Amino acid sequence: MVFVRSLTFLSILIFITPPYWMLVMVSGVLPRRARWYVIACWPRFATWLARYLLGIDYEVLGVENIPREPMVILSKHSSAWETIAFSEIFPPHAYVIKRELLWIPFLGWGLALFSPIAINRANRKQAMRRLTECGRERFGQGFSIMIFPEGTRIPVGQKGNYRGGGAVLAVAIGASVLPVAHNAGVVWPRNSFLKYPGKVTVRIGKPIDTAGMSADQLIHKVETWIENEVQALVRARTI
Repeated sequence: MVFVRSLTFLSILIFITPPYWMLVMVSGVLPRRARWYVIACWPRFATWLARYLLGIDYEVLGVENIPREPMVILSKHSSAWETIAFSEIFPPHAYVIKRELLWIPFLGWGLALFSPIAINRANRKQAMRRLTECGRERFGQGFSIMIFPEGTRIPVGQKGNYRGGGAVLAVAIGASVLPVAHNAGVVWPRNSFLKYPGKVTVRIGKPIDTAGMSADQLIHKVETWIENEVQALVRARTI
């Protein structure tokens, strides 16, 4: 049954994506925030489909911690689930992505209209300069910045190397940081075709005021909080 549901889920998304891509292209004439809401309908539909077809529901703890003003969101990254569900949980935000994703036909073109910050990871100095410049610009346009500080999906129970780019950005522009932990990788494993029914718990921490903090201090504080919370959520899910 898990295989059949997973196959059906993928098939439906493949079926609806081409016509929806045409709508996304048309939305390019809209202002950035209005365009974001149009494009976000696709991941929101995927989240809805995951709930009613795959049996993957979710709960959010700490939603009251989300500030009204734009912020830098630093989250654990263990599956593809959070990349679609976060558009339903958080206000308009710009993802920091590797620029190579924009080169993918159709997908990359649509992704480019989602107002991401695409960086060249091979050149760290250039990447940080672009992150700061574009981050400041997106803040001015009313977007928060969404960053997965480990840089890639990490299997459940493991910890990657937390990179300081998001912390550097937050300190540079004086933005608060919102740490986010979740256990999505338990039901939607990294790089797995099979998705399993269950409830994902997303825990949102209190905003961290970056005034007077160094980027190193900030990323260490974020890493400690996220990893402790993830361990607790995974343990609770597997008991």
